Amino acid sequence: MNDAHVLQLLRELCDIPGPSGYEAAVRDYLVQRWQPLAQEVIIDPVGNLLVKVGGQGPRVLIQAHMDEIGFVVRSITDDGFLLLDTAQGARRQSPDRRYMIGQTAQVLGRNGVAARGIFAAASGHVMTLPQLDKAHLGFEDIFVDIGVTSRREAELFGVHVGSAVIWYRPLQRVGRYVSGKAMDDRMPLAIMDVLLHDLDVATLGCELWLGATIQEENGLHGARAMGIRGNFAMALALDVGLTGDVPTVGLREYDARLGGGPTLVHKDAAIQYDRRLLWHCADLASQAGIAYQHGVYANYGSDGAAFIDGGIPALLIGIPTRYTHTAFEMVDPTDIDATIRLLHAFVQQPPLW
Repeated sequence: MNDAHVLQLLRELCDIPGPSGYEAAVRDYLVQRWQPLAQEVIIDPVGNLLVKVGGQGPRVLIQAHMDEIGFVVRSITDDGFLLLDTAQGARRQSPDRRYMIGQTAQVLGRNGVAARGIFAAASGHVMTLPQLDKAHLGFEDIFVDIGVTSRREAELFGVHVGSAVIWYRPLQRVGRYVSGKAMDDRMPLAIMDVLLHDLDVATLGCELWLGATIQEENGLHGARAMGIRGNFAMALALDVGLTGDVPTVGLREYDARLGGGPTLVHKDAAIQYDRRLLWHCADLASQAGIAYQHGVYANYGSDGAAFIDGGIPALLIGIPTRYTHTAFEMVDPTDIDATIRLLHAFVQQPPLW
C-alpha cells in the first residue's frame, strides 16, 4: 500500500459533504473513479451504487455506506441561529451532542454547502446557574451560529428548516495515526477503491461486486434495498470498528485496538454474523500472516444485518477506529493495509458452499 496515496484518497473522500439523504456527491466521486475499471455500473432508484468488477464463481458483494453522521435544522430563530435535532433516529435521542461544541459546522442547502458556522452553547461568564448545574447538554442547549443577524439573512444563504448540518474538520496526521470526520464510512470506501485499482480480475475466484449504500446511519435503508435486488451469495460489510484502547474504556469492554488488524465481528446489538464467513476470513488471515482481531459490539449496528434479513449470508469487518461518531475519528494506516490484504485473499479464495 502506498501510504501517501491512501491518505490523499481518504482526505478527498472525507472532505465530501454527505450525510444521510445527501450522498449524491460521494456517489459521483466513486463513479468517476470506479467506472473505468468496471464491467457494469448501476445506480438504483434510491441512490445506491453497485459496480460489477468481474470474475467467475459465487456472486460476492463487498459493501460500505456513503453517508456520514449529521444533524438537521429543526428551526431558525428570528435572529438567525439554527436550532438542531439529530439526523439519526428519534427526536433528540442522539448520543453525539456531547462532541459538538466548538466544532466547525457545514450547513447544506438545496444545492450543497450553504453556510459554515460554529456549533455553540452558552459559555463562560454568561452561563446561568441552571446551565452551570446541568450535567449533560441536550439539543435544547445547542445551536449553530453562522454569523448572521436574522432568519431572513440565513435563508438568503440557502439555509432552511430541514437543512442537514455536519462537521467540518480536515484530515490530519496525529503521530502514527490519522484523524478526521466521516471515517465512518469513507475509510472503508477508500479501502474498496484501493482494492479495485490493485486487483487482477483474472485471479478472482468469484463474481465480484462493490456496493456503496445510502442512509445506513438512520436505519440501514440502502443496504436493505440492495439486498433485495442483488441476489448475492454472500456479503462482506465494511465499517468502522470499535476499540477499547483508551484509558476510560479498556479492552475488557472492547477487545480490539488500533494496529491490531481488521476485526471479524461475531455479533453486535442487532444480529449474529455468519460464522462460516467469519472463520473462513480468520483462516485466510492466518495463512497469509495478516493480523486480525475478534469482536463483539454493543450500541452498534451495520448494513450486514440488513443483508442477512434479506437472506444473504453476511459478515461485518470492522476497521479499528477510536472516537467513532465524532469529528475526530482516528485510524491506523496499518489496519487499512491489513484489511486490503485480507480482502485480496478473500476475493481470490471465497468459500465454496
